[in-house]
Amino acid sequence: MSQKTYPTLPTRVKALMADVVVLMVLMIFTTYLFSSFDHISDNSRMIAFVFIFYLYDPLFTSAFGGTLGHYLLGVRVRREDKPEKKLLFHMALLRFIFKSLLGWLSLLTVTENDKKRAIHDYLAQSVVVHTKESVTVQPVAE
Repeated sequence: MSQKTYPTLPTRVKALMADVVVLMVLMIFTTYLFSSFDHISDNSRMIAFVFIFYLYDPLFTSAFGGTLGHYLLGVRVRREDKPEKKLLFHMALLRFIFKSLLGWLSLLTVTENDKKRAIHDYLAQSVVVHTKESVTVQPVAE
């Protein structure tokens, strides 16, 4: 018999910190890339940085089931009603917006429920699960 396991608050914070590093690297790389051209319009710069900062999380979450930080920590974001399915883009975007607006307050609610859901998970109808299901070991009756 298998059972879904849910990441703890420290695991989710580590995934978030890994994503902060990924975003910083992407921003630095984009800045370096743009500096190698003679003229890049301000609109192009703005679009690139909006894409990196605001669409990284929702795009990766909906397309791949999680961000690079999630992958590094072995967790995925799934639909709460169908944990085998990834979030649709609009729900991943909604999840990101609420996560951004609520900040740490949202993550601190992870410890208060069995499925370790944050406020932004409730609002987006999502759940974060470990990639490998744990096997529940039943004691053998003697």
